[in-house]
Amino acid sequence: MRLIVLGCTGSGPGPAAPASGYLVEAGEARLVLDLGNGTLGALQRHLDPWELDGVVLTHLHPDHCADMPGLVVHRRFRPWPPFDPTTRRLPVHAPAEAPDRLTAAYAPSAAERAETDLSDVLDFHVLREDDPAEVAGALVRARRVEHPCEAYALRVEHGGRSLVYSGDTGPCAALVELARGADVLLCEASWPHVTEVWDEPPPGLHMSGRQAGEHAAAAGVGRLLLTHVPPWFDGAALLAEAKEAFDGPVELVRADAGYAI
Repeated sequence: MRLIVLGCTGSGPGPAAPASGYLVEAGEARLVLDLGNGTLGALQRHLDPWELDGVVLTHLHPDHCADMPGLVVHRRFRPWPPFDPTTRRLPVHAPAEAPDRLTAAYAPSAAERAETDLSDVLDFHVLREDDPAEVAGALVRARRVEHPCEAYALRVEHGGRSLVYSGDTGPCAALVELARGADVLLCEASWPHVTEVWDEPPPGLHMSGRQAGEHAAAAGVGRLLLTHVPPWFDGAALLAEAKEAFDGPVELVRADAGYAI
């Protein structure tokens, strides 16, 4: 397995990277975990969007799904697709509201929405924590995590290797359980543990660098990769926090970088 970072900036694109989006190569499978602002352009540096086998959306905040309408346009209107586009819809595993949410983003007016159907391009599947999904031979498991909207962490397994992606979450036991023994935990670290505003981060939103390290240690993962750092915080400081809490390998990811799983 291999992870390629399309974007890793928290809360929206930053000056050095798009928002959240990750390409996972698992055997013959090519799937994207989230497709936030700017990630569709980055994807095309690594893969023809027609070659995707599936998309999994952890939740429906724009910084994790805003480029989905652009993907629809690409797959619907490209003049010379590599195969008959009517015979292959792209599987999209996402929270139940995804069809309505993405249709509204694609067709903003009520009149246009009434005539818009994305099902010719996208094959929606509801993401559920008790229902693992197979995407081109890769197994994807989901667990509900702590965030203001319906949100999931994901575990991708293939060939005896495992990658867990936190999505957006505050501290929670579900992430530790899902990540137990994983080879790699790709975990958000969105803010410092202590700031001028708080002595401990607000609950149920995001994690600090320290909390990401604590979750990696509790789950016994092999390696911790930090992501989702907003442009107004110092990634190096969050990395230092995580290293104090987790004694395994820790790295701050960067856009366009690849990581072996």
